Amino acid sequence: MNPETQNEEWLENVTFDELKVGQKASLVRTLSQRDIEAFAAVSGDINPAHMNPSFAQGTAFHQVVAHGMWSGALISALFGTRFPGPGTIYLSQELQFTHPVHVGDTLTVSATVAEKDEARHRVIMDCEVSNQSGEIVLKGRAKLLAPTEKLRVQRINAPLIALYDPEARHHQLLALGKDLAAVRCAVVHPCDAGSLRGALDAARLGLIVPVLIGPEARIRQVAAEAGVALDGVEIHGTEHSHAAAALAADMAARREVEMLMKGSLHTDELLKAVLAKPELRTGRRLSHVFRFDVPAYSKPLFITDAAINIQPTLAEKVDIVQNAIRFVQVMGVATPKVAIVAAVETVAENMPATLDAAALCKMAERGQIQGGELDGPLAFDNAISAEAARIKGIQSKIAGQADILLVPDLESGNMLAKQLEYLAGASGSGIVLGARVPIALTSRADGPRARAASALLGLMMAHDARSKLASSNMPNTPTQTPKG
Repeated sequence: MNPETQNEEWLENVTFDELKVGQKASLVRTLSQRDIEAFAAVSGDINPAHMNPSFAQGTAFHQVVAHGMWSGALISALFGTRFPGPGTIYLSQELQFTHPVHVGDTLTVSATVAEKDEARHRVIMDCEVSNQSGEIVLKGRAKLLAPTEKLRVQRINAPLIALYDPEARHHQLLALGKDLAAVRCAVVHPCDAGSLRGALDAARLGLIVPVLIGPEARIRQVAAEAGVALDGVEIHGTEHSHAAAALAADMAARREVEMLMKGSLHTDELLKAVLAKPELRTGRRLSHVFRFDVPAYSKPLFITDAAINIQPTLAEKVDIVQNAIRFVQVMGVATPKVAIVAAVETVAENMPATLDAAALCKMAERGQIQGGELDGPLAFDNAISAEAARIKGIQSKIAGQADILLVPDLESGNMLAKQLEYLAGASGSGIVLGARVPIALTSRADGPRARAASALLGLMMAHDARSKLASSNMPNTPTQTPKG
């Protein structure tokens, strides 16, 4: 049997008796960036020469190179699947790395029978890997225990690896604010290490100028226990969290800050203080939007409302979706695609969420909702999978391309958001919209990345608010008050 022309559905070996000295087989593989990332993921080898283009420019190769053992693994693949194939036992391997391998290189991996040990059924193979230019990148000798029994085994495809780099996604998100000046942000009652450190991290990243509001002695104690410095940070002392929320709302109403960030107080305390200030109202209902980077989805996914409005009415959903559309536009999507999610994709009289979805779509057609494309009701699978929609015969421009998922109520949205984070490995952040100032709403369980990401969302919305003020000829520079 010729190992070069194996059946695509079966793996068939070449037995020891069939092997001849001088007999040769090969395979061809082109290196991709995903190969490097996958090899790093499974091996743990995150040498910056392989992973960091900026670092690699300063090396002798001046660009990213493949892990040497990636090329070596191709030799193993040739032995295990083609020549000699199933039943082969790898005993030893000598390797010499003679030339770097770069992304885009096409490698030809060859093995030639050099010696046969008839008594012990062992074979010595000369191995060689060359690139598309004919340069030898790897050579060596392998010792194998060749199979003595003829085997024909059905081919099993390798599992798919979904590569997801949360750190890279996080840096891409932060890069959206690289040309935006930091805004003054009232950090309300930062009396635990997570919220205080999150605010200071956001300041270090150039996203906010933190104005800490709360019991000053407690804030300083938390800082000391967390090992963070408060040098030069503006602090406004209050007796308790209610007073901190009220002062923050006052400062926002007077435009002394352009953004609010929740610390270690209840969400309703902060929002109640905001709603008590007529100057902060816009005529639109407050709503929350989660932004998620989901490993299995091709772009950021926004979910609303999963944090504030418990069972929104149709009119309230209009505000919720309009808030989300504007937000996603600020995030760079000119015409966001909105999937109105329900348990089913058909309108059913006994399922109010489907009736609301149909009404919202008609309202969008009539211009009562602007800036986005809406479709619904859509079940979750139809919303995020064009293939699922096709199988069910659903014609939709939104299916598989949704930017925003408008959920029926807080319970379903909150469960969906937590499932994405804890079961799907998504990275999330969130913001409250509908007031004159954005409100970064973080959870006690949020890590540093989530807190910084939420600050970035607030920064972008604060600058959007600035531009609206500028277009209305109102002063857009926040005033400052002395420390109090």
